[in-house]
Amino acid sequence: MKRIMFTGGGSAGHVTVNIALIPKFIQAGWATGYIGSVDGIERQLINSKLNVSYHSISTGKLRRYFDWQNVKDPFKVVKGIFEAYQIIKKQKPNVVFSKGGFVSVPVVIGAWLNKIPVIIHESDYTPGLANRLASPFANIICTTFPETAAAFSNNKCRYIGPVLRDKLKHGDAERGRIFTGFSKMKKPSLLIMGGSLGARRINTVVRESLFHLTKNFRVVHLCGKGQLDPSLSHPDYRQYEYINEELPDVLSMCDLVISRAGSNSIFEFLALKKPMILIPLTKEQSRGDQLLNAASFERKGYCKVLQEEHLTSNSLIANVNDLAANKKLYVQNMDKFQQSDGLTLLYNLIIQTAKK
Repeated sequence: MKRIMFTGGGSAGHVTVNIALIPKFIQAGWATGYIGSVDGIERQLINSKLNVSYHSISTGKLRRYFDWQNVKDPFKVVKGIFEAYQIIKKQKPNVVFSKGGFVSVPVVIGAWLNKIPVIIHESDYTPGLANRLASPFANIICTTFPETAAAFSNNKCRYIGPVLRDKLKHGDAERGRIFTGFSKMKKPSLLIMGGSLGARRINTVVRESLFHLTKNFRVVHLCGKGQLDPSLSHPDYRQYEYINEELPDVLSMCDLVISRAGSNSIFEFLALKKPMILIPLTKEQSRGDQLLNAASFERKGYCKVLQEEHLTSNSLIANVNDLAANKKLYVQNMDKFQQSDGLTLLYNLIIQTAKK
């Protein structure tokens, strides 16, 4: 029996591709395992969605700023490398697949020490710190943006395009309307996704703008854990902490999207041809990857970009109205995107690497 070990975590974006891949390997009869942190979001997502063996290791966060934890964390990383080495030595996988995030670095090094081939996937326009550190120990680095290869000084890169979940293609607008309780009518629907990081600012401005937004749109607002406002009630407004299984249906129902600019999400909107307003995380909130992701999409005419420092009720309403007025133009630009089956390409590449 072939064996594969997955890793990646720290945020949902570092788990999504794994969740898309794992069922394909299970269906093909592979023994499948996952190495993640003790209490990270990856453990919650993997255990709630997939029946795979989960192995936890020690890990430190890779920070770009001063923190006293930076003194302790290198020791945690070294401990994590030893733990990952022992797990991989015992499990004997044919290949290790890493989606990135700080937990992946010890796993990649542990696989390299065991002489197990490693494939890394980088979603963003520029690679994260974890993938930069892990890249010397990897056999292949897969990218979503073709420009990402320039960040690596080697010939390991393979451009495969976005990796999209299969269930995303099967969303049903009618099921979305039943879930939200919206009737079928001519007023277009607007989906607002603040993300798990930095949603508070978007939530505040959306709620300040709600009276004007609901004049022309039905609004579905995903506001993040613990950020519901029970005082708000409107027949054309629905708010949720998050939506999981029903998200493909809600996306199918909605005409426009407001979102952060995480790579996985914006490529899903592109595949579904949903015109979007992107509000990328600032450099103070992140390493700046969302700024580059959003700029790339804006250059190609897929979206409007609204920088957070310019985010006000007036600017949000103006941008939404402009996006709606020019919806056909954005859809035409999205039609030019040559969609590849990144999930199948990545799956086949992993199998070929395991055979070698």
